[in-house]
Amino acid sequence: MVSIINSIDTAHEDMIHDAQMDYYGIRLATCSSDRSVKLFDVNNGQHTQVADLRGHEGPVWQVAWAHPMYGNMLASCSYDTKVIIWKETNGTWEPCYEYNGHESSVNSVAWAPHEFGLILAAASSDGYVSILTNKDGNWEAQKIKAHNIGCNAVSWAPAVQPGSLLEPPSTQTPTHVKRIVTGGCDNLAKVWKEENGEWLSECQVLEAHSDWVRDVAWAPSIGLPHSMIATCSQDNRVIIWTNEDTAGNSWTPKILNTFSDVVWNVSWSITGNILAVSGGDNKVSLWKESLEGQWVCVSNVNKGEGQSTPSTEAQPDQ
Repeated sequence: MVSIINSIDTAHEDMIHDAQMDYYGIRLATCSSDRSVKLFDVNNGQHTQVADLRGHEGPVWQVAWAHPMYGNMLASCSYDTKVIIWKETNGTWEPCYEYNGHESSVNSVAWAPHEFGLILAAASSDGYVSILTNKDGNWEAQKIKAHNIGCNAVSWAPAVQPGSLLEPPSTQTPTHVKRIVTGGCDNLAKVWKEENGEWLSECQVLEAHSDWVRDVAWAPSIGLPHSMIATCSQDNRVIIWTNEDTAGNSWTPKILNTFSDVVWNVSWSITGNILAVSGGDNKVSLWKESLEGQWVCVSNVNKGEGQSTPSTEAQPDQ
Protein backbone atom coordinates (compact mmCIF):
# COMPACT_ATOMS: atom_id res chain seq x y z
CA MET A 1 0.00 0.00 0.00
CA VAL A 2 1.24 3.47 -0.91
CA SER A 3 0.37 6.56 1.11
CA ILE A 4 0.45 10.16 -0.08
CA ILE A 5 3.00 12.01 2.06
CA ASN A 6 2.66 15.51 0.68
CA SER A 7 0.95 17.55 -2.01
CA ILE A 8 2.71 20.64 -3.39
CA ASP A 9 1.22 23.64 -5.13
CA THR A 10 4.06 24.51 -7.49
CA ALA A 11 2.42 27.71 -8.82
CA HIS A 12 3.40 26.68 -12.35
CA GLU A 13 1.25 28.50 -14.89
CA ASP A 14 0.85 25.55 -17.25
CA MET A 15 1.09 21.77 -17.39
CA ILE A 16 3.84 20.11 -15.31
CA HIS A 17 5.82 17.59 -17.36
CA ASP A 18 8.30 16.20 -14.84
CA ALA A 19 9.08 16.16 -11.12
CA GLN A 20 12.27 14.69 -9.67
CA MET A 21 13.59 14.33 -6.12
CA ASP A 22 17.31 14.78 -5.54
CA TYR A 23 19.66 12.06 -4.28
CA TYR A 24 18.83 12.70 -0.62
CA GLY A 25 15.09 13.14 -1.16
CA ILE A 26 15.05 16.65 0.33
CA ARG A 27 14.77 18.75 -2.82
CA LEU A 28 12.19 18.60 -5.58
CA ALA A 29 12.64 19.92 -9.13
CA THR A 30 9.63 20.48 -11.39
CA CYS A 31 9.35 21.69 -14.98
CA SER A 32 6.45 22.93 -17.05
CA SER A 33 5.10 24.24 -20.32
CA ASP A 34 5.38 27.68 -18.70
CA ARG A 35 9.10 27.44 -19.66
CA SER A 36 10.32 27.37 -16.06
CA VAL A 37 12.07 24.97 -13.71
CA LYS A 38 11.23 25.31 -10.02
CA LEU A 39 13.11 23.95 -7.01
CA PHE A 40 11.61 23.23 -3.60
CA ASP A 41 13.04 22.22 -0.23
CA VAL A 42 10.86 19.37 1.05
CA ASN A 43 11.11 18.49 4.75
CA ASN A 44 8.71 17.00 7.31
CA GLY A 45 5.68 17.51 5.12
CA GLN A 46 6.58 21.17 4.48
CA HIS A 47 7.84 22.68 1.25
CA THR A 48 9.53 25.96 0.38
CA GLN A 49 10.34 27.23 -3.09
CA VAL A 50 14.06 28.04 -3.28
CA ALA A 51 14.54 28.82 -6.97
CA ASP A 52 12.67 29.67 -10.17
CA LEU A 53 14.98 28.91 -13.07
CA ARG A 54 14.24 30.62 -16.36
CA GLY A 55 16.41 30.14 -19.41
CA HIS A 56 14.34 28.02 -21.78
CA GLU A 57 12.24 29.50 -24.56
CA GLY A 58 9.74 26.65 -24.84
CA PRO A 59 8.05 23.94 -22.76
CA VAL A 60 10.53 22.16 -20.46
CA TRP A 61 10.02 18.41 -20.77
CA GLN A 62 12.35 16.84 -18.24
CA VAL A 63 14.79 17.51 -15.39
CA ALA A 64 17.54 15.32 -13.91
CA TRP A 65 19.71 15.71 -10.79
CA ALA A 66 23.42 14.95 -10.95
CA HIS A 67 25.05 12.85 -8.22
CA PRO A 68 25.87 15.04 -5.19
CA MET A 69 29.56 14.21 -5.41
CA TYR A 70 29.60 16.75 -8.25
CA GLY A 71 27.80 19.42 -6.23
CA ASN A 72 24.22 20.60 -6.61
CA MET A 73 23.63 20.31 -10.35
CA LEU A 74 20.47 19.90 -12.40
CA ALA A 75 19.94 19.33 -16.13
CA SER A 76 16.84 20.42 -18.03
CA CYS A 77 15.72 19.93 -21.63
CA SER A 78 13.14 21.69 -23.72
CA TYR A 79 11.17 22.01 -26.93
CA ASP A 80 13.48 24.98 -27.66
CA THR A 81 16.21 22.43 -28.69
CA LYS A 82 18.40 23.34 -25.70
CA VAL A 83 19.88 21.46 -22.77
CA ILE A 84 20.76 23.65 -19.78
CA ILE A 85 22.90 22.49 -16.88
CA TRP A 86 22.26 24.49 -13.72
CA LYS A 87 24.61 24.69 -10.72
CA GLU A 88 24.12 26.05 -7.22
CA THR A 89 26.95 28.24 -5.94
CA ASN A 90 26.72 29.98 -2.56
CA GLY A 91 22.98 29.44 -2.50
CA THR A 92 22.34 30.84 -5.98
CA TRP A 93 21.36 28.76 -9.00
CA GLU A 94 22.85 29.78 -12.34
CA PRO A 95 23.28 28.05 -15.73
CA CYS A 96 26.82 26.71 -16.00
CA TYR A 97 26.48 25.19 -19.48
CA GLU A 98 24.06 25.44 -22.37
CA TYR A 99 24.08 22.87 -25.19
CA ASN A 100 22.60 23.83 -28.55
CA GLY A 101 23.67 20.86 -30.66
CA HIS A 102 20.21 19.58 -31.61
CA GLU A 103 17.93 20.72 -34.42
CA SER A 104 14.65 19.77 -32.78
CA SER A 105 13.00 19.33 -29.38
CA VAL A 106 15.17 17.69 -26.69
CA ASN A 107 12.84 15.25 -24.96
CA SER A 108 14.90 13.46 -22.33
CA VAL A 109 18.03 13.93 -20.22
CA ALA A 110 19.74 11.34 -18.00
CA TRP A 111 22.97 11.47 -15.98
CA ALA A 112 25.35 8.53 -16.18
CA PRO A 113 26.17 6.54 -13.03
CA HIS A 114 28.65 8.63 -11.04
CA GLU A 115 31.34 5.94 -11.43
CA PHE A 116 31.69 6.99 -15.09
CA GLY A 117 32.24 10.68 -14.33
CA LEU A 118 30.09 13.73 -14.95
CA ILE A 119 28.30 12.63 -18.14
CA LEU A 120 24.84 13.53 -19.43
CA ALA A 121 22.83 11.89 -22.23
CA ALA A 122 20.18 13.90 -24.11
CA ALA A 123 17.64 12.48 -26.58
CA SER A 124 16.06 14.59 -29.30
CA SER A 125 13.28 14.55 -31.88
CA ASP A 126 16.00 15.00 -34.54
CA GLY A 127 16.82 11.32 -33.95
CA TYR A 128 20.14 11.92 -32.23
CA VAL A 129 21.35 11.28 -28.69
CA SER A 130 24.10 13.56 -27.42
CA ILE A 131 26.61 12.38 -24.82
CA LEU A 132 27.93 15.41 -22.93
CA THR A 133 31.10 14.73 -20.93
CA ASN A 134 32.76 17.12 -18.50
CA LYS A 135 36.54 16.87 -18.74
CA ASP A 136 38.57 19.18 -16.51
CA GLY A 137 35.72 21.66 -16.35
CA ASN A 138 35.04 21.69 -20.10
CA TRP A 139 32.07 20.03 -21.78
CA GLU A 140 32.59 17.81 -24.83
CA ALA A 141 29.79 16.40 -26.99
CA GLN A 142 29.40 13.18 -28.97
CA LYS A 143 26.33 12.51 -31.09
CA ILE A 144 24.72 9.14 -31.84
CA LYS A 145 22.25 8.72 -34.70
CA ALA A 146 19.89 6.63 -32.62
CA HIS A 147 16.50 6.56 -34.39
CA ASN A 148 15.49 7.55 -37.91
CA ILE A 149 12.33 9.46 -36.99
CA GLY A 150 12.95 10.80 -33.49
CA CYS A 151 14.20 9.80 -30.06
CA ASN A 152 11.90 10.17 -27.05
CA ALA A 153 13.85 8.71 -24.12
CA VAL A 154 17.25 7.58 -22.88
CA SER A 155 18.38 5.65 -19.79
CA TRP A 156 21.80 4.47 -18.55
CA ALA A 157 22.73 0.94 -17.55
CA PRO A 158 23.98 0.66 -13.95
CA ALA A 159 27.73 0.61 -13.42
CA VAL A 160 27.40 -2.65 -11.44
CA GLN A 161 28.10 -5.50 -13.83
CA PRO A 162 25.56 -8.37 -14.06
CA GLY A 163 26.73 -11.37 -12.05
CA SER A 164 29.33 -9.43 -10.06
CA LEU A 165 27.57 -10.26 -6.77
CA LEU A 166 28.23 -13.97 -7.34
CA GLU A 167 31.83 -13.64 -8.47
CA PRO A 168 34.72 -14.17 -6.03
CA PRO A 169 36.41 -10.96 -4.80
CA SER A 170 39.08 -9.64 -7.12
CA THR A 171 42.04 -7.39 -6.43
CA GLN A 172 41.70 -5.90 -9.91
CA THR A 173 39.85 -2.63 -10.49
CA PRO A 174 36.50 -3.46 -12.11
CA THR A 175 36.05 -2.38 -15.72
CA HIS A 176 32.88 -0.36 -16.18
CA VAL A 177 31.22 -0.55 -19.59
CA LYS A 178 29.05 2.40 -20.56
CA ARG A 179 25.66 1.35 -21.96
CA ILE A 180 22.45 3.23 -22.68
CA VAL A 181 19.02 2.28 -23.95
CA THR A 182 17.00 4.61 -26.19
CA GLY A 183 13.35 4.65 -27.25
CA GLY A 184 12.11 6.14 -30.50
CA CYS A 185 9.27 7.11 -32.82
CA ASP A 186 10.19 4.09 -34.98
CA ASN A 187 8.50 1.88 -32.32
CA LEU A 188 11.92 0.51 -31.33
CA ALA A 189 14.18 0.52 -28.30
CA LYS A 190 17.92 0.12 -28.88
CA VAL A 191 20.87 -0.71 -26.63
CA TRP A 192 24.16 1.12 -27.20
CA LYS A 193 27.64 0.44 -25.86
CA GLU A 194 30.76 2.55 -25.84
CA GLU A 195 33.82 0.82 -27.31
CA ASN A 196 37.13 2.63 -27.81
CA GLY A 197 35.45 6.00 -27.55
CA GLU A 198 32.74 5.19 -30.10
CA TRP A 199 29.08 4.41 -29.40
CA LEU A 200 27.89 1.29 -31.21
CA SER A 201 24.46 -0.32 -31.41
CA GLU A 202 24.27 -3.81 -29.95
CA CYS A 203 23.06 -6.31 -32.53
CA GLN A 204 19.61 -7.03 -31.10
CA VAL A 205 16.98 -4.31 -31.53
CA LEU A 206 14.25 -4.39 -28.89
CA GLU A 207 11.29 -4.76 -31.24
CA ALA A 208 7.86 -5.57 -29.75
CA HIS A 209 5.88 -2.31 -29.57
CA SER A 210 3.44 -1.29 -32.30
CA ASP A 211 3.58 2.48 -31.68
CA TRP A 212 6.03 5.12 -30.46
CA VAL A 213 8.20 4.11 -27.50
CA ARG A 214 7.62 6.92 -25.00
CA ASP A 215 9.98 5.96 -22.16
CA VAL A 216 12.74 3.50 -21.32
CA ALA A 217 14.21 2.61 -17.92
CA TRP A 218 17.19 0.36 -17.22
CA ALA A 219 16.73 -1.30 -13.83
CA PRO A 220 19.31 -0.72 -11.07
CA SER A 221 21.47 -3.73 -10.30
CA ILE A 222 22.84 -5.25 -7.11
CA GLY A 223 25.03 -7.63 -9.12
CA LEU A 224 22.61 -10.47 -9.86
CA PRO A 225 23.31 -12.34 -13.12
CA HIS A 226 20.62 -10.61 -15.21
CA SER A 227 19.67 -7.19 -16.55
CA MET A 228 16.20 -5.70 -17.02
CA ILE A 229 14.86 -2.86 -19.13
CA ALA A 230 11.30 -1.50 -19.02
CA THR A 231 9.77 0.17 -22.08
CA CYS A 232 6.39 1.85 -22.48
CA SER A 233 4.54 2.98 -25.55
CA GLN A 234 1.59 4.67 -27.16
CA ASP A 235 0.38 1.13 -27.90
CA ASN A 236 -0.77 1.12 -24.21
CA ARG A 237 1.72 -1.58 -23.22
CA VAL A 238 4.65 -1.89 -20.85
CA ILE A 239 7.23 -4.53 -21.75
CA ILE A 240 9.96 -5.92 -19.50
CA TRP A 241 13.10 -7.02 -21.36
CA THR A 242 15.33 -9.49 -19.52
CA ASN A 243 18.90 -10.44 -20.34
CA GLU A 244 20.34 -13.50 -18.61
CA ASP A 245 23.54 -13.32 -20.67
CA THR A 246 26.36 -11.41 -18.97
CA ALA A 247 27.69 -10.54 -22.42
CA GLY A 248 24.47 -8.56 -22.87
CA ASN A 249 23.41 -9.71 -26.32
CA SER A 250 20.11 -11.54 -25.85
CA TRP A 251 16.96 -9.76 -24.61
CA THR A 252 13.67 -11.56 -23.98
CA PRO A 253 10.45 -9.49 -23.87
CA LYS A 254 7.50 -10.05 -21.55
CA ILE A 255 4.36 -7.90 -21.53
CA LEU A 256 3.86 -6.50 -18.04
CA ASN A 257 0.38 -5.21 -18.81
CA THR A 258 -1.82 -3.69 -21.50
CA PHE A 259 -3.36 -0.52 -20.11
CA SER A 260 -6.51 1.37 -21.10
CA ASP A 261 -4.59 4.37 -22.45
CA VAL A 262 -1.17 5.51 -23.62
CA VAL A 263 1.68 4.89 -21.15
CA TRP A 264 4.01 7.86 -20.78
CA ASN A 265 6.53 6.96 -18.09
CA VAL A 266 8.22 4.03 -16.35
CA SER A 267 10.55 4.32 -13.35
CA TRP A 268 12.31 1.71 -11.18
CA SER A 269 12.70 1.78 -7.42
CA ILE A 270 16.27 2.20 -6.19
CA THR A 271 16.59 -1.56 -5.61
CA GLY A 272 15.20 -2.40 -9.05
CA ASN A 273 12.38 -4.69 -7.87
CA ILE A 274 9.36 -2.35 -8.17
CA LEU A 275 8.33 -0.51 -11.32
CA ALA A 276 6.17 2.63 -11.30
CA VAL A 277 4.01 3.19 -14.38
CA SER A 278 2.06 6.35 -15.30
CA GLY A 279 -0.05 7.17 -18.32
CA GLY A 280 -3.13 8.64 -19.87
CA ASP A 281 -5.46 6.72 -17.51
CA ASN A 282 -4.52 9.33 -14.87
CA LYS A 283 -3.07 6.69 -12.52
CA VAL A 284 0.31 5.73 -11.15
CA SER A 285 0.57 1.99 -10.59
CA LEU A 286 3.32 -0.01 -8.87
CA TRP A 287 4.30 -3.44 -10.19
CA LYS A 288 6.37 -6.23 -8.65
CA GLU A 289 7.51 -9.57 -10.03
CA SER A 290 6.11 -12.57 -8.16
CA LEU A 291 8.09 -15.70 -7.31
CA GLU A 292 6.38 -17.37 -10.29
CA GLY A 293 7.80 -14.71 -12.63
CA GLN A 294 4.50 -12.88 -13.16
CA TRP A 295 4.27 -9.11 -12.83
CA VAL A 296 1.57 -8.14 -10.35
CA CYS A 297 0.14 -4.67 -9.64
CA VAL A 298 0.56 -3.99 -5.93
CA SER A 299 -0.87 -0.47 -5.78
CA ASN A 300 -2.75 2.17 -7.76
CA VAL A 301 -2.71 5.90 -7.07
CA ASN A 302 -5.17 8.19 -8.81
CA LYS A 303 -3.29 11.33 -9.76
CA GLY A 304 -4.49 14.45 -8.02
CA GLU A 305 -6.84 12.61 -5.66
CA GLY A 306 -4.34 11.62 -2.99
CA GLN A 307 -5.78 8.12 -2.82
CA SER A 308 -4.08 4.75 -2.97
CA THR A 309 -5.94 1.52 -3.52
CA PRO A 310 -4.80 -2.09 -3.75
CA SER A 311 -5.05 -3.12 -7.36
CA THR A 312 -7.62 -5.54 -8.66
CA GLU A 313 -5.31 -6.25 -11.59
CA ALA A 314 -3.78 -9.32 -10.02
CA GLN A 315 -2.82 -10.90 -13.33
CA PRO A 316 -0.98 -9.02 -16.06
CA ASP A 317 -2.26 -9.27 -19.61
CA GLN A 318 -0.25 -11.64 -21.74
